Amino acid sequence: MIEKFQSLLQWIFLRVENLFNLAFGDRINPYYHLGAITFFLFWVVAGSGLYLYAFFETGITDAYASVVAISEKQWWLGGIMRSVHRYASDAMVLTMGLHMLRYFAFNRYRGFRWFSWITGVVLIVMVWASGINGYMLPWDQMAQYVTVTSFEWLDWLPIFDGTLMRNFLYSDHVGGRLFTLLSFMHIGLPLIVLMIMWVHVQRVPKARTTPPRPIVWGLLGTLLVLSLVVPVHSQGGISDLSRAVASIQLDWFLLPLFPLMSEWSLGHVWALVVVVGLFVALQPWLPLRFRRNPAKEVHQVVVHGPGNVRAQFKVRPGETILDAGLGAGIGLDYECRNGACGRCICSVEQGTYDHRSYQLTAMSNEQKARGMALMCCAIPRVDMAINVEILSADITHKVKEYSATVQTMERLAPDVMRVVLRLPVGEAALDFAAGQYVNILLEDGQRRAYSFANRPGVSNDIELHVRHMPGGLFTTRVFESMKEGDFIRFEGPLGSFTLRDGPAPILFVAGATGFAPIKSIVEDAFARGVQRSMRLYWGVRHPQDLYMLQLCEAWQREHANFTVVPVVSEPAEGDDWQGRTGLVHEAMLADFPDLSGHEVYLCGSVRMVENAVPAFIGQGLSEDACFSDAFVPAAGKPVVTT
Repeated sequence: MIEKFQSLLQWIFLRVENLFNLAFGDRINPYYHLGAITFFLFWVVAGSGLYLYAFFETGITDAYASVVAISEKQWWLGGIMRSVHRYASDAMVLTMGLHMLRYFAFNRYRGFRWFSWITGVVLIVMVWASGINGYMLPWDQMAQYVTVTSFEWLDWLPIFDGTLMRNFLYSDHVGGRLFTLLSFMHIGLPLIVLMIMWVHVQRVPKARTTPPRPIVWGLLGTLLVLSLVVPVHSQGGISDLSRAVASIQLDWFLLPLFPLMSEWSLGHVWALVVVVGLFVALQPWLPLRFRRNPAKEVHQVVVHGPGNVRAQFKVRPGETILDAGLGAGIGLDYECRNGACGRCICSVEQGTYDHRSYQLTAMSNEQKARGMALMCCAIPRVDMAINVEILSADITHKVKEYSATVQTMERLAPDVMRVVLRLPVGEAALDFAAGQYVNILLEDGQRRAYSFANRPGVSNDIELHVRHMPGGLFTTRVFESMKEGDFIRFEGPLGSFTLRDGPAPILFVAGATGFAPIKSIVEDAFARGVQRSMRLYWGVRHPQDLYMLQLCEAWQREHANFTVVPVVSEPAEGDDWQGRTGLVHEAMLADFPDLSGHEVYLCGSVRMVENAVPAFIGQGLSEDACFSDAFVPAAGKPVVTT
């Protein structure tokens, strides 16, 4: 239900934003600067408020007269300032609401963004409180209505138990101390708002708090014209507590609840505020999900720029490439951060990702088909490598480049070669984690990813399993011309397909040479004394493709907590295969009808991963307990889901 509502909101936002792009261009489209506009409006409200406060008299008999004098005797400045103060406050509520609604529509409030969402909710509440408090100060009929109604509502709470309203039984009961308190509140509440605004943007990388100059002048001009055409005046004369307020013009931006306080019981209004407030505040965790082993998968992105500049950073679940890169201090190029300008477009070398909705003016369907993506919209599903045209050389998370010698070449199967690389003498062993990979650097600048097949910490040798891909630049070289003693350049280590700590039994699913990283993980687990149950399902097309089955069977004999289940999908009549057949992930599903309480590590082709993961989750596996590493053939295009 929420997803359908979000899809509808996305459709509306994208079309409205497209119209604004046509009118203003993507750089100064107000919808892409709602947060910055809210900051600017706060300063407009604060500045105009300070001017008004200089002429405001806080005494009970002088408040009304001083506000009228500001509006009428000084209409050319004080009157305009009062109107600007009012309309900027309303506009601030509007931009805050649109800002929150847009983040909700595009599902940018879950996971690590919960902090910004919660502080945003608190911020809206405090702005409303400050606005309501402001309406109490002019001490006209509107002020009487707002003050009495607000204190009646607060008086419903047991903590006050009717004591607040005793101050408003008669006009004589309202003294200077009350006005001093209200004035102090109208200074203190905005300061609290400013503090929360500062806290709100602390976890937003490169947060913009000032809109582009054309928007600034447009806002100021709009507020000025509105103040001149529809000036704000006091309503109904001075407050008189001996008479009830009969009619006022309500500010629906700051006082939307007040009509309900007159029509409903005060308890029902409190119930509405609490229920709606909690429902909105808890959106990052709704619907509630009770999961075991809540390990969160973090992916790594390698960025290649001009001049051989490279950078690497981690991306949290649900985070875009752009937000993660900016948060890591990487100098990525961007402008709107909303899928409209196209400045953050990149070319995806490897990896799969989800892509949020965007404007077609930012990236065409042809560009998307060629494997390009917008960093502000792309959310990695696995480790990724991308190319960008602009990348600052002043970065701290650089990927290290190595040069190694081909030490050993061994054909493990007709189309699988075991290649062992050795680092130069005297160079320390590569510090990597079992399950990670390296990028082989080709002469033309292209990269090919291969996982470590040996466990870390043993030597400075690197074992790779290379499967021959017809037409592949690197694999053709390996199988046709490479020899022992050749030099190879690579970068790494990369990737986060590593074993998580925990008590859950482990299920490995490998497709073809997807066995390589799992071999590294299993051997490292044995060396570290991991006692968790481990079961490996290794799927290939033909029996001869099980190039290290004897090693797995030896593990099974030597370790009581390990089992191997080979699965062949296309056995020939002459193969005399007596084992399991079919798709490897279906074999595992048949053995485990209930996957709850397990951890699954899956490595294979993109097609295999995309077919297997939904099936695993549908059979009870928690999304937080499923870890995958999909490899893409060099001739293929990155897989994108929208």
